[in-house]
Formats: sequence, structure tokens, C-alpha cells
Amino acid sequence: MSEPGSTEIQVVAVNGGVGFPSTTRSLTDALVREVAASAPGVRSTTIDVRGLASDIADATVLGLPSAALDEALRTVERADLVIAGSPVFRGSYAGLFKGFWDLIEPVSMRGKPVLLSATGGSSRHQLMIDQSMRPLFAYFGALIAPTAVYAATDDFGVAGALQPDLARRVERAGREAAHLALAHREHQPS
Repeated sequence: MSEPGSTEIQVVAVNGGVGFPSTTRSLTDALVREVAASAPGVRSTTIDVRGLASDIADATVLGLPSAALDEALRTVERADLVIAGSPVFRGSYAGLFKGFWDLIEPVSMRGKPVLLSATGGSSRHQLMIDQSMRPLFAYFGALIAPTAVYAATDDFGVAGALQPDLARRVERAGREAAHLALAHREHQPS
């Protein structure tokens, strides 16, 4: 969390996309921009779990996170708002995405505002957010934003531009998440 008395909001996007370029990264970037447009003093960081793949495997098997992974985990744990994004793999979130969250200290997520997002090949996978992601973050006791954003391949236009319907959903979700983070921060003890 931000330092007491600070007006800055720490937003951390966790991109579970494994491809490059990544539509999941494009979606989380768009959500970060909307949160920043809706709240003053946003400072953002994006964590690409793809770059931490071997570190996540080593930490899971050996119990020893690398310095880079440890810093990524602490960054999420200190965030005022987390934007979590994953591609859909076989009806659920990516295994690498889940491996990252398995290493987070659960208590650090209790009451933390989280905006959920996912990408997939078609709209038939959109329920993954409700069937897989919401239960994961409910386990943590996170404060899940009411509007989540799912984007199918058709929701992206030329050069990854957001189609109008997706842009409206991103704007709504970003605005709600920003207000949720601001309200949550106001009610934290100094």
C-alpha cells in the first residue's frame, strides 16, 4: 500500500499472458490507463508472469523465490489496486498465472481491491472469470470489483486497438475499480 498521507495510488497489473505480443497485456494496459484517467496520482507497475516462469517453477518446487520473483510478489502485496489478467486455457486461467498467485501471501490480499480480466479466442469462454478467477480471489478475501472484463479475439481491431464495445467495458471497469481503490484507501487506518 502507499505510504500513509501519500496521495498516490499504487496500481499493479499482473499479466498472465504467455504470448508475445499478448492480447492479455493489451487488455491490462488499457485497464491501467482507464484507472489512471479516473483517479488522481496513479502510479502503475505491470508484472508479466511470462518473464518469471522459471522463477515461479523453482519457488514452487524448491521454496526459494529469486530476487526478481520476490520483488514482484512484494509489489503485488503492497498495491492499493491489483488488475489481474489471464488468457483462457482449457476453460480456466493459465497455469503460470495460478502458479504466481500460489506464491502470494494470502493475508496481504485480504480486502485489497482487485479488477479481474481475461482474454480468449471466442466469447464462449467469458464465464471463466466467474467460474475460476472470482473463486481464486474470494479465497484471498480480496475486494473484487463488480465489473470484470473479458475480451475475445474479435474485440481487438487493427494493431490491437480496442473495438468500441470493449472500449466501453474497459472504461466502465476502470472507473469502478478506481473509485473502489479510492474508497478503500480512505477507510484504511493511518
